[in-house]
Amino acid sequence: MKAVICGAGIAGLALAHQLAAHGWQVEVVEQARGPREQGYMIDFFGIGYEAAEEMGLLPRLQELGYMISEAAFMDERGRRRAGLDYGEFSDATGGKLLSIMRPDLELALRESLPAEVRVRYGMTVTDVMEEADRPGVAHRAEGADRDAGVRVTLSDGSVREADLLVGADGIHSTVRSLVFGRQGTDEQCLRHLGFHTAAFVFDEPQVREQVAGRFCLTDTVGRQMGFYALRNGKVAAFAVHRVDDPSAPLPKDTRSAVREIYGPLGWVVPRALAACPPSEEIYYDHVAQTVLPHWSRGRTVLVGDACYAVSLLAGQGASLGVAGAHVLAAQLAAAGGDVRAGLERYEQLWRPVAEDKQRVALQGTRWFLPNSRARLRMRRAAMRLSGLPGVNRLIASAVTGKPAELGQLTK
Repeated sequence: MKAVICGAGIAGLALAHQLAAHGWQVEVVEQARGPREQGYMIDFFGIGYEAAEEMGLLPRLQELGYMISEAAFMDERGRRRAGLDYGEFSDATGGKLLSIMRPDLELALRESLPAEVRVRYGMTVTDVMEEADRPGVAHRAEGADRDAGVRVTLSDGSVREADLLVGADGIHSTVRSLVFGRQGTDEQCLRHLGFHTAAFVFDEPQVREQVAGRFCLTDTVGRQMGFYALRNGKVAAFAVHRVDDPSAPLPKDTRSAVREIYGPLGWVVPRALAACPPSEEIYYDHVAQTVLPHWSRGRTVLVGDACYAVSLLAGQGASLGVAGAHVLAAQLAAAGGDVRAGLERYEQLWRPVAEDKQRVALQGTRWFLPNSRARLRMRRAAMRLSGLPGVNRLIASAVTGKPAELGQLTK
């Protein structure tokens, strides 16, 4: 069985790993010219953590991860106003929690790929055609699709004949727009949540000294910046702000936009903005969810943010990318060559899990970044209660949503 995966991000690499483990021939194509260096720190936990453990990735992830003591909210003068203890949150997740930069998670996944899995950078999919739709090829009888395939044209003009094409190419998926038509366009399937986000890495020793060992965020209304100290002596910045028109085009000059939007914030923000790298080194995008009535069409399927993005508000995008890929590969293997049956089973099992996480994110929109001083004070009060017995576990449950058993989804 042969698969072409479009997208060498978290979901695509995880799927390549698992399909290869089940005996598939896998080729991964990625539009970027090389592994992405932009990205922000994520809390990796839940069902994706369990999937990574099954894949044998946990030792490497722990090596690349960071020990964070707390998420501390700082006012404009650098005073701590509230915080969440990471140790207590880790306990609430059964100790299955680690903090890691997104590029480092991708690195671990790339390193885990067997030598026969080929990853081609600077390449994407430009055309897709099901065998039954090709001129001169008779349509097969209903259910008799074991020998059918998909013809994939790449941006260098080369063609691949495969049993499966996977769109693991993110929230602005090219595969989705090619195969799902109008239904797969950003305009139709993105649910904008009213925020834009940015992330970058910079070098500023004084900022690093003030945030070391913690995730420090500005305790602010409408816009917020957060900082982590990295082991290479640099600092990772994460930023999010509310927007009046969430679907409006993104700024062309992201560095200027970031400096203008977050310039009014105090504490270490001016130093961070002064050290902000060029636009091409800044990650900047909408905060949105992906909502589609179906995740597959013929021999093409979507995985990860391409079809069930939960947004950074849910805090589980990477986890769901790894776990969703794990479930997809397991169901394809269980289908014994009947690709369409495997795709149907994957969506039947995994869609309820992903949609639950999306609901959790929607419910937390008001508190993720308060839009008024009153809500800011209410969030501070809630975080102060987190130290009481049992409260942190309730907060963790609210953040993670319903628990899902990986074993039940991969049978």
